[in-house]
Amino acid sequence: MHNPMPLRRFIYTLTLYLLTPVILYRLAVRGLRYPDYFSRWRERFGFFNDPHIRDSIWIHAVSMGEVNAALPLIDALMQRYEGTPFVITTVTPTGSDRVRRVYGDRVFNVYLPYDLPASIRRFLDRVRPRLVVVMETEIWPNLFFECRAQGVPVVVANARLSEKSLRGYGPVRPLAKSALASAYYVAAQSTTDAARLRDLGADPERLGVVGNLKYDMMVPDDVVAQAKAIRAAWGAQRPVWVAASTHDGEELPVLKAHAAVLRQFPDALLLLAPRHPERFKPVALACRSFGFITRTRSEDGNADTDTQCFVVDTLGELLRFYAAADVAFVGGSLVPIGGHNVLEPAALSVPVIVGPQTFNFTDITASLIEAGAALCIADGDELGAAVTRLLADAQLRARVGGAARAAFEREQGGVLRTVAIVEKVLSENGEPPG
Repeated sequence: MHNPMPLRRFIYTLTLYLLTPVILYRLAVRGLRYPDYFSRWRERFGFFNDPHIRDSIWIHAVSMGEVNAALPLIDALMQRYEGTPFVITTVTPTGSDRVRRVYGDRVFNVYLPYDLPASIRRFLDRVRPRLVVVMETEIWPNLFFECRAQGVPVVVANARLSEKSLRGYGPVRPLAKSALASAYYVAAQSTTDAARLRDLGADPERLGVVGNLKYDMMVPDDVVAQAKAIRAAWGAQRPVWVAASTHDGEELPVLKAHAAVLRQFPDALLLLAPRHPERFKPVALACRSFGFITRTRSEDGNADTDTQCFVVDTLGELLRFYAAADVAFVGGSLVPIGGHNVLEPAALSVPVIVGPQTFNFTDITASLIEAGAALCIADGDELGAAVTRLLADAQLRARVGGAARAAFEREQGGVLRTVAIVEKVLSENGEPPG
């Protein structure tokens, strides 16, 4: 019987080539807002200076969130395979910036090329990986097929798949199924994720529940001391809450909530950290339009005693501002984004509030709520009351924050299990020098 997969792959690839002008146009438009999108556009087609490395370990993480989740794994692998070249690819400038800030020239960082066979082959020819670890669920069919053709085993680590994402594969689902089935191992975050990944096409014999690597995040020793220092400039006894990783459609409810908080706590301070850099300035303007005394991280450095709203318009500093807050609202959850990482405030014993849209972190959020470590609100209208309730009750904050920290510690260990999988893959396929 004729195998339809080559035809499906041909149609998929042809479609991507036909869409390339549109992709370039979109890249240029984004480049107007964030120049790094366009300044390194050649990398997205596999063109970059040959780094002259061989037998590398390649880790792909889409953006800053995935990079942060991968950091403990990267550190463990770099320690285990000292002397081995490491390649880290990202898709977004924020992810690339994070990699370069953390690792500098200890790793080779480029953008992942588009899922075009020629671009991927150029990339593979330059970095010659012995293995690729794909974070979460970036299933690019040509990438997986080209790796298989060149004998590069693919490990999907910290794999997750929401019901929405499973449905979203639509007409390319058979192709995605074939690609995922070619992975050497799929390490799922939870039993729910594993079931969906199996439905999508993961080989049950090479699929396991390993846990979420985000639970293994390292809290720097000095982060609490830094938080105390920056909070001293605000007024150490002031009530402080943070709205983190917010999206369009969330800042208005946040600012309304802060107005409600100020009615009970006139000296309260809101730390507002938008998710995307292109929205930093509009959010600061929105704060001022509400009449709040507003300062920004980039222009003013820190808030002071009369600041009512402090916009964190920088990247990579959110952890210290979580540590400096009494309560944390984690964005992406009042709009259909699916939520963001609730474990960063949980690791710091900071009570967490989320909205109803947490489908990207369903199991983590549900486990925190069940443990009494997080509060879920129905909509933005409930945010002000939830924040006020926590700020008014020190015992409740301590109980919720303590439960959050306990839940965080209870789920750790995913990094060690993932490293063991990588070791097994490399031993079966020939370890790189290490």
